[in-house]
Amino acid sequence: MFRIESLAELAELAELGEPLYVRYSKGPDADRAEVSVDYESGCRLPGLSVNRLDPQPWWDRPVEHWVARQLRQYVHLAEEDRYAWVLTGAVVGRGPDCEPLLMSVRPIARLSDQVVDEATRLYRQVFDVGDDGT
Repeated sequence: MFRIESLAELAELAELGEPLYVRYSKGPDADRAEVSVDYESGCRLPGLSVNRLDPQPWWDRPVEHWVARQLRQYVHLAEEDRYAWVLTGAVVGRGPDCEPLLMSVRPIARLSDQVVDEATRLYRQVFDVGDDGT
């Protein structure tokens, strides 16, 4: 897996057309031996829980904004032995947060901590962080 060092580089990759996803875990090798689990119910999920990186057609802002938001959704899962990585695969369902579940996973790249930090800064600058939508 190659390493992505900037948010701009990740946004460029997300625009290439292939559906790409981000996952926070111990990496592809560890994920081959595990399944995703819904922590509230304990149910095993039929694929890896991921977040989509390529913007939806209705998105009318810069791609970097979308990617930063998507990286921030599950950043709390990044712990010392877990990191963000980009992958693709076949969607086989939806998880409890309506997130895609992937099978036939193909790893693409690992994200440097710098990319996640850059996404965090941009996210806080351009989004109404803390607004619950009510």
